[in-house]
Amino acid sequence: MYSQPLSNTNKIYNGERPTKVINIAQPNNEQSEAESVDKNIHYRFFLHKITWICTLGGLLFGYDTGVINGALPYMRNDLKLSDVKIGIVTSSLLIGATFGSFIGGHLADWIGRRKTLIILSIIFIIGTIGCSLSNLNFLIFFRFILGLAVGGASTTVPVFLAELSPAKLRGQVVTRNELMIVSGQLVAYICNAILGNIWGHRLDIWRWMLALAVIPAICLLIGILFGGIPESPRWLCHKGKNELAISVLKKIRRNEQEVFDEVEDVKQTMEQEQNKTFSNCLHERWLRRCLFIGIGVAMCNQLAGVNSIMYFGTDILTRSGLGLLNSIFQFRINFYFLDNNAALVANIANGVISVLATCLGIWLLGRIGRRPMLLSGQIGTIVMHLFIGTTALLFKEGTIRGYVVLSLTVTFLLFQQGGISPVTWLVQSEMFPLKIRGLAMGLTTSILWLINCLISFLFPVLVGLINVWGTSYLFVIIGVSAAIFVWFFMPETRLKSLEELERQFRAENLKELRRV
Repeated sequence: MYSQPLSNTNKIYNGERPTKVINIAQPNNEQSEAESVDKNIHYRFFLHKITWICTLGGLLFGYDTGVINGALPYMRNDLKLSDVKIGIVTSSLLIGATFGSFIGGHLADWIGRRKTLIILSIIFIIGTIGCSLSNLNFLIFFRFILGLAVGGASTTVPVFLAELSPAKLRGQVVTRNELMIVSGQLVAYICNAILGNIWGHRLDIWRWMLALAVIPAICLLIGILFGGIPESPRWLCHKGKNELAISVLKKIRRNEQEVFDEVEDVKQTMEQEQNKTFSNCLHERWLRRCLFIGIGVAMCNQLAGVNSIMYFGTDILTRSGLGLLNSIFQFRINFYFLDNNAALVANIANGVISVLATCLGIWLLGRIGRRPMLLSGQIGTIVMHLFIGTTALLFKEGTIRGYVVLSLTVTFLLFQQGGISPVTWLVQSEMFPLKIRGLAMGLTTSILWLINCLISFLFPVLVGLINVWGTSYLFVIIGVSAAIFVWFFMPETRLKSLEELERQFRAENLKELRRV
């Protein structure tokens, strides 16, 4: 089937070729073609199964960050929360995620990606149950614990998927985690709307909103333990377990030639990384460039202001006047909760658009580069913030302003979730060398969560001080700076293997890095 000899495999087996390789040189026939088709179907099925199970971590990430959107109004009344306490409750999960992403990245490099996901799923379960049964002090504590799992998953899952995926499919596989994140947020919005409209008269309904996350957390744990999820083949190579790496790759690659070539490529790259630690890597200029770009891309993602909408969308729509509508989607009419319930239902539109936009982004990633997608997303979000601010400034609070702001936030999410977010998580998982990949992504993701935390804490304060329009104009100024950064520093990673990217960064070939 293949004309090239597998000369590189001698290193892997200490000079002995595996007997199966002999069959590779046999000529094509109908039987071998049929076997090839069957194997192609099998490898894609196995890769998809791994992807969907692992991205349950992304679903939990999305649900736990999105559910607070609708739960906050009930928490405010039930626990008598001030604006400052609301900021603390919201940001406690994000502070945990800041630490969790760094710890999760270190764990993933130390004990492996699979074992790290098992630990994270257990923390998800404990944190979810604790949040739903707590008073204010324990709620803040367990939100922090839950944040450790959210942050760890945000680091580990993209790295795991990137290392399992072939170069041609990596963009679509890794960004499926982003699809599950926004799907988790949509599920949270739907659950909030249903629970709020049916049992909104109960001040403690927020506990049930939070508790529902335990279901996917249990599914994640069961899926990893009993779903046949393997360890990352690149991590296995890093630990010297080449035979195990080959056995894993045979299940997720089309043929044995790809398997042995990939293992040899990883081994050659590792030889250049011997005796390197994270600290002495910082003395090398090309690695400092990687970290600089990774941190910059992470900051661009958050400074676009997406989570001001994902966390406080209900509050924004209510302030804009949409809560004054008697929504036809309401299941009951309760005058006290009328404003909030209409906004809860309307906020589902944000979740639906996020899912559809992410699907579009996944489709585009297979056809265009990362650079144009990220730059287009940045420009689009800047324009939407400008329009939102102008609308809030010129229109009085009421039905018209509510609908205009809703349409603008939906369009904003089209650019954010269809361009910025998928590229952010994908590039973070691609650009770092194998030996420090988990730890380096943990560091950059920690910065992402730190900015996320600051925005979630400061946003309600800023809206109170300078209103919605002033806050939107502030995001416009920040967004322009982010777009300039993307134009000058963002690399192009499409259709390049992880090892090829490392070689280009090492050579500091900026023209090649920006070229597909």
